[in-house]
Amino acid sequence: MRLIGLAGWSGAGKTTLLTRLIPHFVAQGLRVSTIKHAHHAFDVDVPGKDSWQHREAGASEVLVSSARRWALMHELRGADEPPLAELLQKMSPVDLVIVEGFKAAPHRKIEVHRAANGKDWLFPGDAAIVGLATDAAVDTHLPVAHLDDIVAIARLIERSAIPIADVLAGRSPEL
Repeated sequence: MRLIGLAGWSGAGKTTLLTRLIPHFVAQGLRVSTIKHAHHAFDVDVPGKDSWQHREAGASEVLVSSARRWALMHELRGADEPPLAELLQKMSPVDLVIVEGFKAAPHRKIEVHRAANGKDWLFPGDAAIVGLATDAAVDTHLPVAHLDDIVAIARLIERSAIPIADVLAGRSPEL
């Protein structure tokens, strides 16, 4: 399993880019999983359904299973949010894990930056950023790919992704 992150400000296009990259990698025969960080309360459960009622009643975890999929929801109930390394250990093995968000975590990341967003760059202050996907002109030594060039961004990801074991051990080997 290898890992790379996509980091950037809200509105930069991380989710849009990710939904274009996943089919590209799958077409190459890779198994891809994602971890998405949310900065707000979110719910994947439908209010009123049995699993929602279990969670609302105080269950720490609720696993929902069907013939098509299963999902595990874990309520923190006031505990601290787990770090990325802990979440990675809960994932099933795949070829590539792409992390959307977790921009403060030390894993390798591609910064997604959209000029129209009007936000500052993350990369000057984050040594874990190893490349840029942007529609803006930028002066940098880092590799840069245009936001619409999925093939170039995919190549950058393939060159930059590191083994999950390195992430779990706190290592981010040099390119």
